[in-house]
Amino acid sequence: MSAEDLEKYETEMELTLYREYRDVVGIFKYVVETDRRFYLCNQVDVKARTEAGDVFFEVSMTDAWVWDMYRPARFAKNVKVLTFKDVNVEELNQSDDIEVPKA
Repeated sequence: MSAEDLEKYETEMELTLYREYRDVVGIFKYVVETDRRFYLCNQVDVKARTEAGDVFFEVSMTDAWVWDMYRPARFAKNVKVLTFKDVNVEELNQSDDIEVPKA
């Protein structure tokens, strides 16, 4: 496989992932972004924890979809993430005023 073939494959995978995101975003309530992944979910709980003087975040999500083109199954019933980095949680606007652009 040439470098060009690999690049074309990855571009197609990213486009497929974007299309899947566009199709499912409307069924989720929250967007959660960690240093490693981007998630959509319907329930999220973030707790700051301290252990041995270090602070980390425990993020629990229910009914989640993960943005990861190399993952064969992107839907998960329960997800738990532990991270020392920032966590961003946004509530999605469920209004009909905003639509995800169609490709």
